Amino acid sequence: MALLQTVRLEHLPHSHEIHIALYRDITNASFLQQQLLDGNTNFEYALIDAGVIVSKIHALAAAYRAVNDLLQNRLRSRNVHSEIVFSLSPNNNIAESFRRFGITTSTTSLLIIKVSTPSSPASASEVQAHLTSSIEGEQVPFEDSVLAKMTDVPRVKKIYKLNSSGGGGGGAKRSGQVDGGRMEGLSINGMGMRTEDERKELENLVLGAMALRGVTN
Repeated sequence: MALLQTVRLEHLPHSHEIHIALYRDITNASFLQQQLLDGNTNFEYALIDAGVIVSKIHALAAAYRAVNDLLQNRLRSRNVHSEIVFSLSPNNNIAESFRRFGITTSTTSLLIIKVSTPSSPASASEVQAHLTSSIEGEQVPFEDSVLAKMTDVPRVKKIYKLNSSGGGGGGAKRSGQVDGGRMEGLSINGMGMRTEDERKELENLVLGAMALRGVTN
């Protein structure tokens, strides 16, 4: 099975394919971050700390929003890849979104997204070859079961302002109350998601917080 996934999202043109790779045990995060800071065009990727990604849908929702904004000529950041990182954010602070969701020197689990466009085409084989030569770490499947082991749930809840209630160990529940982008009543085990219900619950709340960005900010 190919570890690099190529996705064509519904309602987006086939000319804008999305290539996605997931890595763990990264040892050269500092080098990769520096390539972004230096504006190295060979590293035009969305480099996302996988610890803040809840699911495949979470990542793909950000990619969809960014590509759609590209097509509508309304990018707010430098390019479609930085826009993917920004699209994960629950607020409109671009610099903060890079700090919270982008690669850092301490990143060990890394989600990489590459958008192929007519003006800058990239095939799956080209992307995979470049990542293989550039990433020091183990490539793993881009699957919910793998992401669930990487997700830092307390960190995600803090970023998206999801309040806990009822303490740990009791699964997940939600009151459904939304107050200015703040969602109350989530109770999820503190150090990770142990059940599919917990993952879906957190995913739904995170997607809601992302969607509220344009309404409340």
